[in-house]
This record gives sequence, C-alpha cells and structure tokens, in this order.
Amino acid sequence: MRKYLVLSFLLPAMFSCSMAQNPTQSKYAELLTVESAKAHLTTLTSKEYAGRGTGQEGGQKAAEYIANTFKELGLKPAVNGSYFQPVALEKSSYAVEQFKINTHEFTNGKDFFVQGSNDLASFDANEIVFVGYGIQSEKYNDLKGLDIAGKIVMFISDGEPTDNNGNSLITGTKNQSDWATSRFKKAQELMKLQPKLIIATGKQTSDMIARFGGRLTGGRFMLRSEEKKSQSTGSTAAPVVNITLETANQVLATKKTTVEKALAKINTSKKPNSFVVKADVKAKMGVKAEEFNDPNVLGVIEGTDKKDEIVIISGHYDHDGILPDGTFFPGADDNGSGTVGVLELAKAFAAAKKDGHGPRRTILFMGFAAEEKGLLGSSYYSEHPIFPLANTVTCLNMDMIGRIDDKHLAGNHNYIHAIGSDMLSSELKAINEEANKTYTQMELDYMYDDPKDPMRIYYRSDQYNLAKHGIPVIFFFSGLHPDYHTPNDTVDRIDFNMMTKREKLVFHTAWEIANRDNRLVVDKKPEAL
Repeated sequence: MRKYLVLSFLLPAMFSCSMAQNPTQSKYAELLTVESAKAHLTTLTSKEYAGRGTGQEGGQKAAEYIANTFKELGLKPAVNGSYFQPVALEKSSYAVEQFKINTHEFTNGKDFFVQGSNDLASFDANEIVFVGYGIQSEKYNDLKGLDIAGKIVMFISDGEPTDNNGNSLITGTKNQSDWATSRFKKAQELMKLQPKLIIATGKQTSDMIARFGGRLTGGRFMLRSEEKKSQSTGSTAAPVVNITLETANQVLATKKTTVEKALAKINTSKKPNSFVVKADVKAKMGVKAEEFNDPNVLGVIEGTDKKDEIVIISGHYDHDGILPDGTFFPGADDNGSGTVGVLELAKAFAAAKKDGHGPRRTILFMGFAAEEKGLLGSSYYSEHPIFPLANTVTCLNMDMIGRIDDKHLAGNHNYIHAIGSDMLSSELKAINEEANKTYTQMELDYMYDDPKDPMRIYYRSDQYNLAKHGIPVIFFFSGLHPDYHTPNDTVDRIDFNMMTKREKLVFHTAWEIANRDNRLVVDKKPEAL
C-alpha cells in the first residue's frame, strides 16, 4: 500500500522530466476542430436519427454512420471483414393488444399503463367490482363480504378514509396508515384474493403518464441468453392497470357516479362504498419478448512493432430514441459528444498512419450499443472480445464531453472529469496528467473518484465492463446538467470549444500510451461493483 503511495508521487515528476511537446503529435491533434465536430454532431442529433434508440431505426442509422465514417477514414473492419459486432439483445415489454371498456378503446401510455409480468392472456368480463379505497383492515374493510376471485376489481390508489376532524379511520390520528403511505400495499393485498385483473386509479396516474409517457411502455432490455428457455416465465398474478381519473369516471358513468362522488359517500358515512358496475370489458395483454441485434461498431488502425497490444478509444452511440407520440431525445451530449470524439480521434490517428506516423500499438475505435439499457454493448464485448482482453492495454472512454456541468457553471469552464485513472494502474493517471500539462492545460476534476461518491459514476458507463477484467481505464466526462435525458439535450447547447479541447486530451493520452516502450503497468486489483 505504501509502495504505491510513494510511486504515485514520483511518477508525475518522472513524466514531467521526460515528456515535452511533440510537434508531430501536435500536428495531428490540430485536425480535431470545432467545425468537424459540429458537422458530425448536427447529423447524429437530427430528427432523421430520432434519438438513436436501441432497437429503433435511428439507432441502426447511427451505427451505419459510424461504420461509413470509419471506412472513409481507412480504418480496417475488425469483425471478420465487417465493422459490426452484433449484440444479441432481448426486449421484454408489456404488450397491450386491446383494452376496451364498453364502446371505448383506451390507449396504453395515454389513458393508462400496466404493471404486470403475466404471459399474454385475455381478460374479458361483463362487470367491474368497485371497492373504494381497496383497504382491508380490522377497523375499516372495503372488501368485507365480497368475493372478487376471478373478477375485475377497481380501487382508488390515493389516500384513505377520514373522520370529520381529518383523522384516519384506521390510525385514529392525523397520521395516515401504511395503506395510504405504502405505494403497493393495496394492490398486493388485493392480489391475495385472486382477482382476474386489478384496475387502480388516482391523481398520480395522470402525473406519471405526463412525466414519463411512452417510457412507461418501453420495456426492459437485456443480453439474450444463449440457452433458450423452454417454459414460460410469466407470472399468474393479476396485472394492475393504472387508469386516469377521467378514464375511471367514464367507467363509473354507467352507475351514474364518479370517483369523487363515491369517495364523498365514504367520507360522509364513514363506511365502505363497494358496488358492481355493469361493463363490457375486453382486454388482451401480457409480457412479450422480442429478440434482435444492435451492433457494436469497431474500426481498427493496426499498430507496428507492438500491434498485438490494443488501445481502445470508445463511446456509446445509443440514446433514448423516439416515443410513440413522436417525441425524440437528441442526446447531443449523451452521448453524441462522445461518439463524435471517437470519430474525430479516428480521423487524427488515421491521418498520422497515412503519413507514416502510425501507432506502435493497435488502436481499436469502438461505438458501443445499448449503454442506456444497462451497459449492454460493452458487457457483450467483454464476454465476446474481438481482441483478447489479456492484450488490451487500456480503454479511454468518452461519455458526455460537450457541456459545462452544474458544479462548474458559475466557475471554471476549462475542466474535465477524468474518472478512474488510478483505479488499476499507477501510471495511467500520471500519463494523462502530463498530457494535460503539456498540451491542454485543463482542470482535471477527480471528485467522482471519491469512494463515497453517492452517484457511483465510475460504474455507470462502458469503461467499467473493461475495468472489471483488470484493464486500466479513464472515463472522460464533463458532468451532469439539467438537460440530461430530456429532449432539451440539443446540439445548440454544446460548448464545442471545450468539447474539442477534451478530445485533444484524450488524443494526446492515447498517443503516449500507444507509442511508449512499455505497456501500462496493472498494479492494483479491480474493485468489485
């Protein structure tokens, strides 16, 4: 432990003595320009690319754009003559083929959203049992004397009954019981009575749909298992359909009442108000699995005398895509900026190679797929590497390098977060610091290296899937901002001067690592997640 501490003080001094500006290196760094970066990013964030969503047309177009750029620059395809490494993915989503009550057809993600894990099934009925608050306690029980097994039941997800003084009928105080404070208690207890389908309504449903819209119906992505499962994994528990108050009132209109009137009667009488509503319900819904392949995009500049050793320069190209209502997420900073960084560095190193100044080590330029879905593209690569992980020297990953974060907005804009640079190698941080000192002179912010960092940023981008295999990494990151994962992450908000400067730091660090005599030492153990 002490040995590494002493070494960490010595290394910067050693590099400062040995490293001075290299005019050849500087020449190719100047190819990284604001104009070129802006041209790439304007294309990748356009409506044509529709937020570069995983499993969506815009994501495929982004992958093709990266591959075509690699080809134009003269990079070699890395995967058996192709620039694409297909990533075997599976999307598991809750599909609603029909949800109709009486003559009205309701729309998933607009009028309602569903929480469920059942296989695709039909849920037809000719009545709905309204059970008020859906509470089952000793002091107040909406379900007393009711048999809801195999039936469709509706309850109010908000609150609980009170007396004339505003005290809960259950607690006898101003404090609400866990029937009101626990988000899932009512539905979970109703499920024990084995209804066919549960309908929940409340004020929060409209807010949820307004805030998250199509994301509520977007499904979950995962790497596809190589072993096919022969049996269903669906649950037999009743799905919960969350409907807006407006939708609920359309249902209750046949009873000539509304949610508000039904609750007013409970609060006036201090007694449950459960009843049956005649309604023709036709519903078909359940979990649907879809298999597809989104590719990692790989281009190679082959090294010379140390070509078997690999330096990875990476950034994920995917973002949140487009919603059913047409809203799309440009993802200019996240991670159009890092994707452009990969393309720009590929241009600089390709030009150097063409002029006879190619790297000694092979450089693998990579656009990772499906990072936003759980670092899936980099996870797949780490499990199915095109080049042996044992030969991989480092991964320099760019994810969001185009903005000024909240921390620096009112202060120094000339900065970059360089995350994880000394997690595995006592040399990597010193190399990056010396490259910065010699060429770019930015503040290197290490706030996210704090083991107590509540954001755990080091683990939240693709480089971690290489680091967990013992490969030294740096995650270059300009930080979070209010437009993060919103439709407002647009190209006009990018600070291209700083973005280009950050690209240059990654270039100079990569140049040194790719051309030095000795491979980076790995003298620290990977930290488990």
